[in-house]
Amino acid sequence: QVQLVESGGGSVQAGGSLRLSCVASGVTSSSRCVAWFRQAPGEGREGVARLYTGDTTTFYAGSVRGRFTISQDKAKNTVYLQMNNLKPEDTALYYCAARENLYCSSLLPQWYTTWGQGTQVTVSS
Repeated sequence: QVQLVESGGGSVQAGGSLRLSCVASGVTSSSRCVAWFRQAPGEGREGVARLYTGDTTTFYAGSVRGRFTISQDKAKNTVYLQMNNLKPEDTALYYCAARENLYCSSLLPQWYTTWGQGTQVTVSS
């Protein structure tokens, strides 16, 4: 059974950067869809970016495109989220999610089967 562990959250000022990591264990397939979501207090869970580990295809939500970059280190079963030019509205609990699949086409939380525990990102103005 795949398990995900996120790390790298913290507190930064607006304009700063953070890199989140999502390490997968119990992996049985090299092809899976991995996504980052975030949830601010009182808000729903928002898809931020996704990556297909089979061919490194990526997709970003409009709110982060050009500022965030999702990438992977296959040897380490790790997916990263590099976040630059952070804004106060990026403040949220960030989750990593995954689904072993032959394609990757969704940023809807209900499509993903495995979730990490989350890591907090706080951006002050």
